Amino acid sequence: MDNSIPIFRPWAPEWLVKVILFSLILPNLVLFFLPLANVNAAAGYYGSEPADIQYAVALFYAGYAGFYGLERRFFNYLASKEYFILFTFLQILTSLICYLTHEIYILFPVRFIQGMLFAGTVTLSLSLMFTRLSSERAREVSFSVFFGVLLCTIPFTNLVTADLIDSYNFNIVYKGTLFSYLPCLIMLLLSMNNVRLNIRFPLSKLDWQSFVMYSIVLCLIGYIMIYGQEYYWLEDQRIRYSVIAIVGITVLYMLRQKAMKRPYVDMRVFRFRNFRVALLALFVMYICRFPLGITNSFFATVLRFDPMHVSYINAINIAGLITGVIIACCMTLQQKSIRYIWLPGFLLLLVFHIAMFFLFDIQADEYNYFLPLFIQGLGVGMIMVPTIIYAISAVPVALGVSASAICLAIRYLGFCVSIAIINYFELFEKGRHYSAFQDHLTKIDPMVRQTRHIRVTNLLAKGLTHAQSIKASNKLLVRDINGQTQLRFAMDYYELMSWLLIGIILLIALFPYLNRTVVYLRSRRLSPA
Repeated sequence: MDNSIPIFRPWAPEWLVKVILFSLILPNLVLFFLPLANVNAAAGYYGSEPADIQYAVALFYAGYAGFYGLERRFFNYLASKEYFILFTFLQILTSLICYLTHEIYILFPVRFIQGMLFAGTVTLSLSLMFTRLSSERAREVSFSVFFGVLLCTIPFTNLVTADLIDSYNFNIVYKGTLFSYLPCLIMLLLSMNNVRLNIRFPLSKLDWQSFVMYSIVLCLIGYIMIYGQEYYWLEDQRIRYSVIAIVGITVLYMLRQKAMKRPYVDMRVFRFRNFRVALLALFVMYICRFPLGITNSFFATVLRFDPMHVSYINAINIAGLITGVIIACCMTLQQKSIRYIWLPGFLLLLVFHIAMFFLFDIQADEYNYFLPLFIQGLGVGMIMVPTIIYAISAVPVALGVSASAICLAIRYLGFCVSIAIINYFELFEKGRHYSAFQDHLTKIDPMVRQTRHIRVTNLLAKGLTHAQSIKASNKLLVRDINGQTQLRFAMDYYELMSWLLIGIILLIALFPYLNRTVVYLRSRRLSPA
């Protein structure tokens, strides 16, 4: 890829080129976790379960991870302008379908296609951006900016869509995304030359078989992780058949890769110790990255904050993420030992989980949670970018694309496992605590009788009849029990995550080899993961 090729027209200054390339990524990033902006509103709109909305996000992720290896062939086949216009137009079309449809089973395949299109647009945008940066410092900064924006996607999406979802139907967010692509498309038509970056390779011998097998395995893993607890895992034949399919397809896939001269994903990357350690850190970080969903549920169901208020509180988390990414970028530029980046990051996550464990209560002021939310963002921001750079730099340059693909698959796996753990605690542990409260709370219990009497008296003073007051006090008692079960399940989950973080911190502290390794970029053509 030659930087001297006039990809953009002479009148476009360098700063405008970078703005155009980055603006191509932003709508795709917002589209990534868009269904999670308000899971209950999305589930109500499509007439589905919250698990279906989670799976819609997992399918986008699976499309991204699965198509990543095949996308390179289209990258070499199409000219850059044609590539951008085609993929942007298709993304607009899929957003229009999401806006018009009410059926969750139409949404599922469309979300997978959106993930594939996301892989193409992001890869070409970042590749062009990296080739326009002459210094290693600038490339590391750009890499940090991209992943920093990716980390901020969920709280940022919640922030910008909360008012829209509160005022309109959920599908209005797809209409907003649809129009956000139009400025990018117009700027592409005006500023880009119709030139080719590489020699045009025909699309013959396209390894679509590996893509199909790899993607099916990823989709089935997401299906098992998201619906497993709801269906009681292997007791349900759908989960059993999915596990059997994963094993069978994986065996066929591995045999096929061994027989191929150019494998879809080169497994030789696992020979490098630094790469394996980086994958472990990345996997743990992704599992511990998503408990904010539980915190937001706590704000909404126990403290009774409205969705807009919750989104404003999460702005503190965005500030922490940005700060963490900046600190990590500075430490990477100084080529600090990876141990001195990971240890503070995971310690901050541990502090967040322990602090939240003790801050869960039925009554609290919102400012009590500002510092923990900032600390969580700071920890995640410090870990994410150095870990991916460290993983890709741990393998030879020729294996960089495969290393990026594996990192992407590990992040997808961490996302799915995180949802599985949350669903387990929400469905099983929450039910267990609810049953325990039912066993101890009866009408003859003195505390229950006193509480019901006080509430009936207060409701009578408000003007309700005696019968209405009794019914209302019973409903308030059920609400209190639900709030307590929400607290107990959240505390159980945060306790488990704390022990997991203690384990990874001890591993990092005691693993002597990490003391001699630093984070740096080895190639100017760093593959975006």
